[in-house]
Amino acid sequence: MASPQTFTLLCGLLAATLAGATLSPAAVLSLSPEVIEEKLTQKLKDHDAVDILRRLPLLRTMQTKPARGILGSVVDFILKYIIWLKVTSAYVLQLQIQPSADSQELVVKVPLDMVAGFNTPLVKSIVEMHMETDTQAIIQVQTSERGPSLVLSNCSNSQAGLRISLLRRFSFLVNSLADKVMSVLVPTLPTLVRSQLCPVIKAAFEDMREDLLRLVRVPLYLGSDHLEFDLLSPAIKDNAIQLNLWAKSLDAQGEVTKWFNESAVPLTMPTPDGEPFSLTVRQDVVKAAIATLDPPEALMVLLDYVLPELARRLKSSIKVISEQAADQLAPTQIVRIMTLETPELLLDQGMAKVAQLIVLEIFATSEVHRPFFTLGIEASSEAQFYTKGDRLMLNLNKISANRIHLMNSGIGLFNPELLKDITAEILASALLPNENGKLRSGIPVPMVKALGFEAVSCSLTNDALVVTPAYS
Repeated sequence: MASPQTFTLLCGLLAATLAGATLSPAAVLSLSPEVIEEKLTQKLKDHDAVDILRRLPLLRTMQTKPARGILGSVVDFILKYIIWLKVTSAYVLQLQIQPSADSQELVVKVPLDMVAGFNTPLVKSIVEMHMETDTQAIIQVQTSERGPSLVLSNCSNSQAGLRISLLRRFSFLVNSLADKVMSVLVPTLPTLVRSQLCPVIKAAFEDMREDLLRLVRVPLYLGSDHLEFDLLSPAIKDNAIQLNLWAKSLDAQGEVTKWFNESAVPLTMPTPDGEPFSLTVRQDVVKAAIATLDPPEALMVLLDYVLPELARRLKSSIKVISEQAADQLAPTQIVRIMTLETPELLLDQGMAKVAQLIVLEIFATSEVHRPFFTLGIEASSEAQFYTKGDRLMLNLNKISANRIHLMNSGIGLFNPELLKDITAEILASALLPNENGKLRSGIPVPMVKALGFEAVSCSLTNDALVVTPAYS
């Protein structure tokens, strides 16, 4: 028995090992700037950002804002000759999202294009000015008592990015008045845009963030069971938002059957390849999904009726071991195939295999209760992942009986390797079609269409499955 000192030492080594380990999330959803731009643009539309710009109170701000010195004299002069002053048209141009200098934040630039006009008794036409400016904000990860979260901060609009010009020239007097209006707008407009538009941008971002959280929480249905994801922590990597996720598996009654939190199980993130989004799912989560679709079961096959050629060849193989046993095989002979455990998914260099432990029994007739023999088989199949629309599909091919063991025998001891070939053929003809039938429904990935895509493609790393958009 180990001494208390030895036990304490082992616990200390284990704690040190775990503390130094880099834990990986169950899955990672990576969103490119293009996706963020599109989602944020739509949210700005939903919040009527353009209408907010059109209703900027330019004249009222000039009337109520106290001004001193030369600027105050200019404002007083303008107010004598202007009947109204307002934005006549406004546009939010293509958003730009770029990484900050240290790649720990994302810089959001919202370009604005506006035309403002004012009416003056000095001329019958409306005097119009073209105004271009950029509102800028920062997307960053902030930590609070609730944990890390994505926030939008430092929303600003500066004079440096403001450009104002007359759309057409008038008389000297009117042009002089327009110049004075523009000189007042240079300090006034950025402050006004910041006060009126920044809250809208922040609200749009909050809505977008909630939409993304709802997106990752949509269940992935696996028959009557399903997988659910939720946010573990956000991160900003290079120019993308990365949502690290945990997962749980639930049965048909909604009871949690397994949790997938951070783990020492590795998760290799794919190299960024300009994809709008990528969903990288850890190997053990994929394995659990396969196990849910293809649980252990027992399969009974009347071999002579279903696969008569295989029944004939099985009889010939058994005859090599025992002629008496082979002669007892009747047309009602039964092969019973039992999968003992859930399939084990193995990933290596972009290839996938599924390993299984299988028990195979041969009964001479449907009436007997004791099999001729029982074989334990360590089998493996090629696993082919592919996609159909927004569904992730899996097909098992070319099952191999890697190792075969004689568990018990009623016809005497024999070398089970003598039945290796016929056993593999029976599994390929009876078990594989049954398993592929259960896997045929696939796994829907609802976030694909929610992100605006119709189909997905998939690839494998050494320890994960990666889902990305497919293009026709």
